[in-house]
Amino acid sequence: MKLSEIPQLRLRCQHLTSAPLVDPLAVVRWLTAVQAQDYNGALWALSLRLKNSAAAELDALFNSGALLRTHVLRPTWHFVAPGDIRWLLQLTGPRVLGINASMYRQLGLDEATLARSLEVISQALEGGQHLTRAELGEALQETNIAGTSGQRLTYVVMHAEQHGVICSGPRRGKQFTYALLDEWVPPAPERTRDEALAELTRRYFLSHGPATVYDFANWSGLMLSDGRIGLSLVQNELDHAEIDGQTYWFAPDPPQESTAAARAFILSVFDEYTIGYKDRRAIASELVSERLGNLGNALTYLLVLDGQVVGSCRRTLQKASATVEANSFLPLTPDDQQAIAAAARRFGTFLQLPVELVWQ
Repeated sequence: MKLSEIPQLRLRCQHLTSAPLVDPLAVVRWLTAVQAQDYNGALWALSLRLKNSAAAELDALFNSGALLRTHVLRPTWHFVAPGDIRWLLQLTGPRVLGINASMYRQLGLDEATLARSLEVISQALEGGQHLTRAELGEALQETNIAGTSGQRLTYVVMHAEQHGVICSGPRRGKQFTYALLDEWVPPAPERTRDEALAELTRRYFLSHGPATVYDFANWSGLMLSDGRIGLSLVQNELDHAEIDGQTYWFAPDPPQESTAAARAFILSVFDEYTIGYKDRRAIASELVSERLGNLGNALTYLLVLDGQVVGSCRRTLQKASATVEANSFLPLTPDDQQAIAAAARRFGTFLQLPVELVWQ
């Protein structure tokens, strides 16, 4: 295998060019965790791996609790399946809590304050109550836990997530709420750490491969030593190849490419195809990486053609239509442009709006 062969195999393993998965929960289970601080971008990431799925349908599914959104892995917001949330938190939560410890100290959140906060949050949400972060802050203030706003509140709430006390509830308009995990998700059998680590490692390389143990450690937020242990537990279930001095692991029987596979994609900058790896040389040239880096926080969507990142784009919503402004960093042929136009039309189907593609 060559480095140039990796993108096409990853597209297949991530079900971007192979047969669509049956439903949104199957997508989240397959990828294990789908980065979701950009909520709409994360819904689009799910839709791309399904046959037909509009944003409104996925939003309704999230509001029903069929998909959850919480801080897990690195940590940042991720969609996870209800059946996976407990073992994922048990495996990655201690690492997240350790990383956050210095911020707890800076914000004056000692063990007693955090323990009391868990009690207050549990009481406030008990009985099927679903409250926003600000409303949880008000409940904490009312019980004399002072200064519970801004960053302090953010870390208090994340602490409750990592301890498996709360998870996402239904949205209230455009606002996100929280629910008690025990009321929102049925109990599940506990796994040993090795069982959970093996499961996470197996799923990552089956769905994200070809990838290295460094990619896995970066994606999971675990230590590199954990990644090596996890790989030792499942490597007999995987195939591997040596490329440029690195060992890449992947599914021995990856999904076959669909006969109707798309050439071009408009991807959220947080799509697992790009965010799921530490080393992105296989999918972006040095020139493209430099151009993307210069965009900073302005970067929201990527143009991907034949597995390679070739530019960026920006989505603008109007009342009855949407505009996609595309900016290619590399020369494109008319066929390339037509493939990207097809990707924009697919975006419009997801949004249930007509889309105009504008080249910058």
